Amino acid sequence: MRPALHAEWTKVRTVASPLWLLLGMIAATVALSAAATSVVTCGSAGCGDMTKLSLIGVQLGQALVVILAVLVIAGEYGTGMIRTTLAAMPHRTTVLAAKAVTLTGIVAAAGTVAVLGSLVAGRLLLPGRAFTTTRGHPPLSLTDGPTLRAALGSILYLTLIALLSLGVAAVVRDSAASIGIVLGLLYLVPVLSQMIGNPHWQRLLQRIGPMSAGLAIQATTDIRSLPIGPWAGLGVTAGWAAAALLAGGLLLRMRDT
Repeated sequence: MRPALHAEWTKVRTVASPLWLLLGMIAATVALSAAATSVVTCGSAGCGDMTKLSLIGVQLGQALVVILAVLVIAGEYGTGMIRTTLAAMPHRTTVLAAKAVTLTGIVAAAGTVAVLGSLVAGRLLLPGRAFTTTRGHPPLSLTDGPTLRAALGSILYLTLIALLSLGVAAVVRDSAASIGIVLGLLYLVPVLSQMIGNPHWQRLLQRIGPMSAGLAIQATTDIRSLPIGPWAGLGVTAGWAAAALLAGGLLLRMRDT
């Protein structure tokens, strides 16, 4: 495993695209969060969830995480480098595991920066939009249990989305198709759930969708009204990631390059 990890880390740090995608993810996440918190207003009808609003940028930043994770393996299929990788490391499960560990590390690190940046933006901007202590909304702080859970959960969510994308790419072996499948899974399921008139099926889709379920971890108010609990929702996303990695690992071992 150690040589495989060293090889994967060398690939990531010596190619420009992973760095730019990670920086783009951080910028997109913080920018959308800052934009959302700068225009919302806490009115008499209700103020909403400050923490979830401040972390809304994760919904955009995850798209760049998907692209990065897919390119980690599907990019090698596109260039033919996968043959060199597997010739140097014949144990294919070890190769996929090394890619998963490397991807987890870099996405978790970048996700931490993006999430903290989003919370800082919310802490600075929301008081000017009438989210004040007198209205029952003290400044965002990681010392607050629900806010800390939402922050850590968002980082875990981004990491799980990366692993889900890696598994799908290992199955499909094509960059464009893999990106399309994962983005469709993330963004179309919530749209479909809103188009369905039946409340039972609508709630079911919200509970099984990797994004709608996983991002429940960001909620800090009205937890009982959610279709699924915060940690249970993140568990659904973890299940999607585990299933994709298992399928990718099995097919990687069974198929020719």
